[in-house]
Amino acid sequence: MHILIVEDDVDLGRALLAALKAEGLTGLWVRRLADAPDPQADGVDCVLLDLSLPDGLGLQLLQHWRRTGLQVPVIVITARSSLDDRLSGFDSGADDFIVKPFAMSELMARIGAVTRRSARQASPVWQVADLKLEPRAHLAWRNGEPLELSLREFRLLMELARDPAVVVSKRDLGRRMEPLGEPLDAATIEVHLSNLRRKIGAGRVRTVRGVGYQLVP
Repeated sequence: MHILIVEDDVDLGRALLAALKAEGLTGLWVRRLADAPDPQADGVDCVLLDLSLPDGLGLQLLQHWRRTGLQVPVIVITARSSLDDRLSGFDSGADDFIVKPFAMSELMARIGAVTRRSARQASPVWQVADLKLEPRAHLAWRNGEPLELSLREFRLLMELARDPAVVVSKRDLGRRMEPLGEPLDAATIEVHLSNLRRKIGAGRVRTVRGVGYQLVP
């Protein structure tokens, strides 16, 4: 998973990046609202958003994102602990709210919870028919048998498994499979897709010509 951090505190920003890395997650950290990319376009799975930033209020950015259709879950992280602050956060479109100081283990659990809800999965282990995935551990099974997947094959499967009803474009796959670098090109995606089909079954990934790919339950 790829996490966007919008937080101006240097020590906390560095600690968050280190905690994400320890969990096998990638993170992008910015310290100003103006530097925050579009989470949906940049393949972000969850946003950690501070309320008070040097160039404005985090809730204003959150409200803008929600007005423009952002579906990515957002966890507000703040030193403000009043009920009114929490209610304002939820009313602005926050999915969760955590007050500083907090334990990194609790934050990781909250990230897992909001991303499961976003992917319509009730358990830390996602299930689509005979396929099971554990995103945090990068593990996958088919009919109870472990699948030997490369990191990119696993990311490809996870993106397709988020919502099997959705056809995912090559552009979105390319960006989400390599969130910190250059998006993967179509030819590279095809190579990883061919390898994935060989491991989970050729008919499990449907090609929608001119649109993208869809996981077949």
